[in-house]
Parts: sequence; structure tokens; C-alpha cells
Amino acid sequence: MERLPVIDLSPLVTAAPQARNAALKAVADAIGAAARGPGFFYVTGHGIPDDLIEAVFGRSADFFALPREDKAPLSIEKSPHNRGYVGLLGEKLDTAKPADLKEAFNIGLDLAPDDPRIERGEPFRGVNVWPQDPAFRETMLAYYEAAWNVGRLLHRAIAIDLGMPEDFFEDKLDQPMAVLRLLHYPPHPAGAEEGQLGAGEHTDYGNITLLMTDDVGGLEVRRRDGTWLKAPPMPGNFVCNIGDCLMRWTNDVYVSTPHRVLNSGGRERYSVAFFLDPNPDADVACLPTCLEAGSTAKYPPVTGADYLKQRLDATYDFRKKVTT
Repeated sequence: MERLPVIDLSPLVTAAPQARNAALKAVADAIGAAARGPGFFYVTGHGIPDDLIEAVFGRSADFFALPREDKAPLSIEKSPHNRGYVGLLGEKLDTAKPADLKEAFNIGLDLAPDDPRIERGEPFRGVNVWPQDPAFRETMLAYYEAAWNVGRLLHRAIAIDLGMPEDFFEDKLDQPMAVLRLLHYPPHPAGAEEGQLGAGEHTDYGNITLLMTDDVGGLEVRRRDGTWLKAPPMPGNFVCNIGDCLMRWTNDVYVSTPHRVLNSGGRERYSVAFFLDPNPDADVACLPTCLEAGSTAKYPPVTGADYLKQRLDATYDFRKKVTT
């Protein structure tokens, strides 16, 4: 593997009804090969307008340029629902290494304070927190919806590849714990601690991640032989990877891949990640098509919420003091 595969969604996005099934099967085959191989692939032809992508990156840069005192009131430490601002060194993705040299801002499914799901106390159901600029909220929610639609489309292809009904994942992703995460990586400082990175080596927690990057490189993917492959930026297109939750669903037929970020480009680096985690009550259990006769599943069933809580609690020290 010298480079990541590229999967073009445009034949599926623009397909006439009579050609849709063939387009879906072609995408399913390509995703299946990538998911069983490197666990990472580029996605082009996704249909999200360039001006929306540019607006997201612009609003993100404006937010991170704010003084710390303007960002601090939006801290994720004030939210048990995985929403808000994560300051520099506020996260440690590789627990054996120093804290990450990045800051982030998390946005979840947008709910009103009186939404019944919040009033019932459902896990990971809470209100988003927002900067004062109303255009920020409008832009981010438009992008959230667009990325969510792409993610659901990819899951239709994934279901076909796994021998399940095309709509298998629909009712498991229609009220997701998905998070849109804005990320800012300052240039790597000369005085960084040994082993300190922008984002430490990790695998993602959910089903799939749809990552947009600017033109500053830094993402590296670990090959199966343990060596590292640079993933060059393709601005305006996604880098997509399989997450641990989907790996559990598929009984390791699909494989999540460790990756990391080192911003050695000497410039500010911005990226926008959409983590598509399932609904809180989704039953994450081995698919029947991924279990050989006479064998047992590698992982016990778990709800989407319980699994996400386990992973977040291991990442943030402050979460040990809160509940979802």
C-alpha cells in the first residue's frame, strides 16, 4: 500500500434511477476492499458545495483566532454531552504520550432545550453551545446535515457489501451521536515534549469518519506492517476511515486503522472531522453475515451510547467526574 484508494461517489450521487443499483454496487465493492485493507480511503464526488466547505473552514479559523477568554466559556468540560471547546493540550488520544498539540470544537445533533430526548435524560442528548456569531451556527449546521447525508449514503453501500439489506443502518443513524469537530493544529513547536504530536496515535470510536483538511499535510496512517504512510491532503474531498464501532459490528471483517497527526508544515493546520456514531440506543452486535458457522462473536453486544462513553472516559480526565 503506497497510497490510499480513491472512491468516486459522483456516479451514485448523480445516477438516474435505472442506473442507481449498479452505481451502488460499484461503490460497495470499492468500500469493501478499502475497509478490509488499509481501513482508509479518499471520497470524491460527494456533492457538498465548495462554497459551504470554504465557509466552514473560514468560520472555524475565525473561531480559533478568538482570545482564549472568549472560547473558555464554551468549554467541553461544562458539557457531559461531548459538546464545546477543547483547549490546547486538553486531550490525550495516545494515553502513553504527552497531551495533543491541538484545539477543537465539537457540535452534535442540534436539539432544542425542551426536546423530549433531553427531558428524558437520554445519553449524549444535550444542547449545543455556540459562539456569539449567528453565521457560525448556520454554517456548521448546514455542513453537519450535508456530511450526515454522505455518511448515510456510504452506509447503504457498506450494508450491500456486508450482505445486509441496503437500509440496514438507516434506523441506527437517523438520530446519531454524530459529532462535527473543528480542529486547529498550531505549527509543531521546537520545544515540544518527546513523543508529543498534534494528535497522538489512535483509532476513531464510531462507525466512520469523514475528514476534510486544508492543504497543510500532517495525517499519517499506520500500515498493517507497522510502518507509517503519509496521507496527502485533497482539499475539498474527504479522507474516510473505518471506526472501532463498525469494526465491532462486522466482527473485525472491517478494520479500524491507527493514525496520527504531526503538523510539521510550519503553518497553522485546520481540519473538519465528521464522526458518525450511531444512535444512543443502537444495538451494536455482530452482523449475522460476519459470523462463520460454529464460531462466536469477538465482542459482546453493546449500545452505541455505552460504547461511546467508554471511549470518551478514557480520553478526557474530566469525564471521570461526569455522566452522560
